[in-house]
Amino acid sequence: WGGEMDICAPLFNSSASLLLLCMPAAVPTGLGMEVMAPATINALNGTSVKLSCTFNSCYKVENKQFSLNWTYQECKNCSEELFLQFRMKIMNKQLDRFGNRVEFTGNPTKYDVSFTLNNVQLEDEGTYNCYVLNPPDRQRGHASISLKVLTKEPPKRDSTVAVIVGASVGGFLAVVILVLMVVKCVRRKKQQRLNTDDQKTEEEGKTDGEGNPDEGTK
Repeated sequence: WGGEMDICAPLFNSSASLLLLCMPAAVPTGLGMEVMAPATINALNGTSVKLSCTFNSCYKVENKQFSLNWTYQECKNCSEELFLQFRMKIMNKQLDRFGNRVEFTGNPTKYDVSFTLNNVQLEDEGTYNCYVLNPPDRQRGHASISLKVLTKEPPKRDSTVAVIVGASVGGFLAVVILVLMVVKCVRRKKQQRLNTDDQKTEEEGKTDGEGNPDEGTK
């Protein structure tokens, strides 16, 4: 079982402006790292918004090996601009467009690499890419967020049912993802052990018991 399921639920940020998050509930489908983020975030002009990005890993985060990049794309075919990076510590690459409005609000040791964009401007619209690498995981994980900036608050509506349904579905998916992550981690570590054993067997096959080359290799 794999793929994504979109869950949309209205949320309020600290400035009481309405945010509509459409979050793909990622389900582990392979042996690579999963990075999860809302597909789209709507934010009101002039407010602060948190761009959430979390990841799953079978291994503990070690600052000496862990790496994180946040990039910004103004359009689909535009080049990516690096504005936030983690290499031993958080380093802000201050782009002119953001100034000092970027604040890292995540915690890598808790698999959270989110950041907050303060005083959102209309020109902040675009795609925000989250790249994560946590060795011994060999593949870098990636997720994208499309930020839409609104000039006025959308009309309010009763979201009680949506919140209840979203919470129920979210709780169920959390249990499923946890179970699949445990299974995936067991498979990944078993595969790495098998690869290591195969490599050792291949190396031993090139020598006889006394460490001399086999007759077939002479």
